Amino acid sequence: MDLTVVAYIVYLLISVGLTVWVARTLSRNGRIFLADVLHGNEKLADAVNHLLVVGFYLVNFGFVALYLSQDDAVTDARNLFEALSVKLGVVLLVLGVMHLGNVYVLNKIRRRGVMEREQVPPVPPQGWTGPAKGPWAPPATGAGAGA
Repeated sequence: MDLTVVAYIVYLLISVGLTVWVARTLSRNGRIFLADVLHGNEKLADAVNHLLVVGFYLVNFGFVALYLSQDDAVTDARNLFEALSVKLGVVLLVLGVMHLGNVYVLNKIRRRGVMEREQVPPVPPQGWTGPAKGPWAPPATGAGAGA
């Protein structure tokens, strides 16, 4: 069997295995984070989690497929390992960048939710102070004002 084909097979097996493992890990551990971001709405958290996993699979499997081609023929074991290390290293970097991007976006959403929760005044209003007088009074309205 041609070593280039062996490199393709090994690359696909490892890349698909890594993508599935990372997606399952992110899905399992990210569900709790999503539930917090979405204020405890478990059904919405599960739906968003599933959509994120599907998108993760599509992007990563698409990248793995596009990056499959090999320009140089693999002639010996050394070339096989070099080709695999470059291809798998790039796939791992893409997986890491996607993971960090997801965490960044979700953290921004979570921070916005925390800020909205903190916007509630600690004490409800206790009454009105009456009409303002002095330099900060609103402009007078009515028949006698202006003209």
